[in-house]
Amino acid sequence: MSHVLRTKPPESLTAEEAAEELAALASEIAEHDRRYYQDDAPIVSDAEYDALRRRNDVIEAIFPGLVRPDSPSRRVGATPTGRFAKVTHRVPMLSLGNAFADDEVIEFLRRIRRFLGLGDEAAVDVMAEPKIDGLSLSLRYEDRVLAVAATRGDGYAGENVTANARTLPDIPTRLPKEAPDLVEVRGEVYLNKADFAELNRKFAAEGGRTYANPRNFAAGSLRMLDPKVTASRPLRFFAYAWGEMQAMPADTQSGMLEAIGHWGFKVNELSRHCATIDDALAFYREIAVRRAKLPYDIDGVVYKVDRLDLQQRLGFVSREPRWAIAHKFPAERVETVLRGIDIQVGRTGALTPVARLEPVTVGGVVVQNATLHNEDYIHGIGMDGEPIRGGKDIRIGDTVTVQRAGDVIPQIVDVDLGQRPPDARPYDFPKVCPVCGSAVVREFNEKTGKHDSVARCTGGLVCDAQAVEKLIHFVSRLAFDIEGFGAKQIDAFHAAGLIRTPADIFTLHARKDALRKAVFEQREAAAVLREEATGKKRQKSLSEEERQFANVDKLLVAIDERRRIAFHRFVYALGIRHIGETTAKLLARSYGTVEAFVEAMTAAAADREGDAFRELDAIAGIGDTAAEALADFFAEPHNRDALAALLAEVTVEPAEAVDAGSPVAGKTVVFTGTLEKMSREEAKAMAERLGAKVAGSVSKKTDLVVAGPGAGSKLKDAEKHGVQVIDEAGWFELVGAKP
Repeated sequence: MSHVLRTKPPESLTAEEAAEELAALASEIAEHDRRYYQDDAPIVSDAEYDALRRRNDVIEAIFPGLVRPDSPSRRVGATPTGRFAKVTHRVPMLSLGNAFADDEVIEFLRRIRRFLGLGDEAAVDVMAEPKIDGLSLSLRYEDRVLAVAATRGDGYAGENVTANARTLPDIPTRLPKEAPDLVEVRGEVYLNKADFAELNRKFAAEGGRTYANPRNFAAGSLRMLDPKVTASRPLRFFAYAWGEMQAMPADTQSGMLEAIGHWGFKVNELSRHCATIDDALAFYREIAVRRAKLPYDIDGVVYKVDRLDLQQRLGFVSREPRWAIAHKFPAERVETVLRGIDIQVGRTGALTPVARLEPVTVGGVVVQNATLHNEDYIHGIGMDGEPIRGGKDIRIGDTVTVQRAGDVIPQIVDVDLGQRPPDARPYDFPKVCPVCGSAVVREFNEKTGKHDSVARCTGGLVCDAQAVEKLIHFVSRLAFDIEGFGAKQIDAFHAAGLIRTPADIFTLHARKDALRKAVFEQREAAAVLREEATGKKRQKSLSEEERQFANVDKLLVAIDERRRIAFHRFVYALGIRHIGETTAKLLARSYGTVEAFVEAMTAAAADREGDAFRELDAIAGIGDTAAEALADFFAEPHNRDALAALLAEVTVEPAEAVDAGSPVAGKTVVFTGTLEKMSREEAKAMAERLGAKVAGSVSKKTDLVVAGPGAGSKLKDAEKHGVQVIDEAGWFELVGAKP
């Protein structure tokens, strides 16, 4: 997905852009979840991750009909890795919604009062607790003896780490007799900052693996295959919640924490009962001040409604409880100097300026680059044409304020004019592409009567930057999905002259020796960078020749495995502007075969007043913009040549025929809850094959809701709108299919 698209305000996205970005966000967040929950090695900060999820939620709120079955708003964590036995949680371990400002916390309590039918001034006491940055753990006691310890996993099933959990001194193996026979206590495994620093120093000195932060260290230590290794590390545990309970020892959150403490668990001594919103926000500010001096990492404050009967009434919405919210600490801002502005050219020719900064540490991470979005942003103009930063422009040499939240990469949020060098000059945005020298234009939007904020190179495939970005898109997950073939390989092989067009990927067998050389040089460059960064020499278990041969052979096998591809994936992989995953599926269903598609598009490009173009433009969900983009693509001879060469190398499977006579043909279907017989993607594909439209939310236009275990708010919406609800077995019976 274009980085420029990611920087557009959600409210300015078209439906097609929103669908494309939601697909990209689902994929990106799933990968971050895997790295965080399974590998204990995240590559983005909490603030960056929260910004991604927050943007996803905002786009879904604006376009509820585009909510995806694999949306991050519908899942918690990541599936268990398989290294440990799987444990199903009797009570799901769901996550919390986030608030980033006082107003959002105030609105959280207002929503609670509205839901409960209380007056605006009615008292709703909350417990405010520091949000520990660790690994969630559930401890199940049977006959008051620790029976099972499980990680959160995806919220519904986690990993059995009982043997490791028994080694933690903060976790009692037996509860006192006043505890119920069946108890499930939940909390956070963490590592103190001082212990983390000391262990990291020790491991670095021994040449072992080091960790980015205490949370990763704690998670990796708890999930060691050898419990003795876990026992050797000073892990700690704070208890703050519960799952299944034979009997409740209290009727409030505060009372439950007190009881859990009496059973031998450590509960956070800073937790505080708050009778008013002012008390809660005062606690938040107090903890924010104390944060740096605490021995452990926290990233916010959690507010929970204190009365358990109110928690029960409030229940859950999607993956979150209505009765709790996490008030996250704001992103850190620091000042540094802007040393230069680099221009990046994307897949669609978009020119994106990136600030090159004097390196500065922000939130524990060294930042050297920040987004500048577009030409207008540099000149102090927002997307709506109104001034931003008080109208202050950004110049090389300026002292700027950098923030690491609210975007995928850091951004510049202010300029100190008092420190502007006297020789600083307004930045002249390029009029020609810095890569290929083609003209740069800002297209005129007839609908808005304004020029687009994004400047684009007109070079197309003659521009190396666009060619590389298009190739990266071509091998991406939603396109050809070639395993082990990523941006680094594309860059290296393109620079070596091995690939220029997509078809070249499938002819690499004929250039195997050159490919091995390129792989070797890429590995060497990466190894040198690692050695410079860590000061440690690499360890060689195989000869370099053996390594390069193994890597190349694996890559060629992966390429051959993708010589057959679904029609809609093929269309999406072409990287045509405005043609996202949703539109690609519409085109595949409309034309049936790639041959019919190419013939129709070629005709549409040749005559935009003819039948082929009118038929394309008339397809529901396509629209003028997408139709023009397709015609533009097929009007270029070099695009048609590249496409013909590609089709000579791959087989495009016809689109699955739609069963117009099925009982769900023409109906709008919503799947919700956990599906046990099929994945969400399988369910969606089956419904679409049967002629149904799959929606992400329930409305009065919905015809059928298929609900599995864990279904939440959509069931209530179905009841409100009088929509028929069936379970998964009922679905298979209705459509006459076997599970």
